[in-house]
Amino acid sequence: MPRPLEPVGQSTRITLGISFFILFFAAWAFATLGGFVSRTFLADPITMMQDGWLLLTRFGFLGDIGVTVWRVVGGFILAAIIAVPIGILMGAYKSFEAFLEPFVSFARYLPASAFVPLLILWAGIGEMQKLLVIFIGSVFQIILMVAVAVGNTRRDLVEAAYTLGSKDQGVVKRVLIPANAPEIAEILRLVLGWAWTYVIVAELIGSSSGIGHMIIDSQALLATGQMIFGIIIIGIIGLISDFLFKALNRSLFPWRLA
Repeated sequence: MPRPLEPVGQSTRITLGISFFILFFAAWAFATLGGFVSRTFLADPITMMQDGWLLLTRFGFLGDIGVTVWRVVGGFILAAIIAVPIGILMGAYKSFEAFLEPFVSFARYLPASAFVPLLILWAGIGEMQKLLVIFIGSVFQIILMVAVAVGNTRRDLVEAAYTLGSKDQGVVKRVLIPANAPEIAEILRLVLGWAWTYVIVAELIGSSSGIGHMIIDSQALLATGQMIFGIIIIGIIGLISDFLFKALNRSLFPWRLA
């Protein structure tokens, strides 16, 4: 029996993670192939794989995947470019935080999906509307999380910088930003995962391409195998992007290994 907070080795972690997926697919196959769940409402794993192969080879699903990835990356980068500097300023300067924090706290509770009708009215049903949904869903979360991280910087580091003659701007550039860069990178990694939920919402309405568009088309045909395949593809891409983000963070901030 493992002890609380006791770390496990990397090989054990990988083995346990793969084991869960094996058990999950085994239970899914048992429920569907065994006749306990109607295949009309839940396709079995074999049918899902066959439908997925058909999507990839005959219906250009790779293009839909590429479009969705582009939308996630574009909207997320746009949000990060704007949100990270604002969050740093809010964390560093309390007057700036007092001015913006009430609005940011209010805005972050507004669901991005609620803006879809307005964004279609303002920006049409093109790419800009999809990017703005992801932007709205991500930007306020990043701002507040970065502000909290920067605001919790160790005071002794700041006081030491002032003692050594640093000015206000020097403290921000040489203490607050470097001290919190690893945590800011981790915040971006987490919010990138949320961005994937927003893009599917954006693609479910008024879209002619993308994974979400394929899922909503499959719903009309009761093609649950195709819908499940699209959902799984989203999870796989998200997992790959998460691993890549972790690897990048480890290479940029090797002193902050988790």
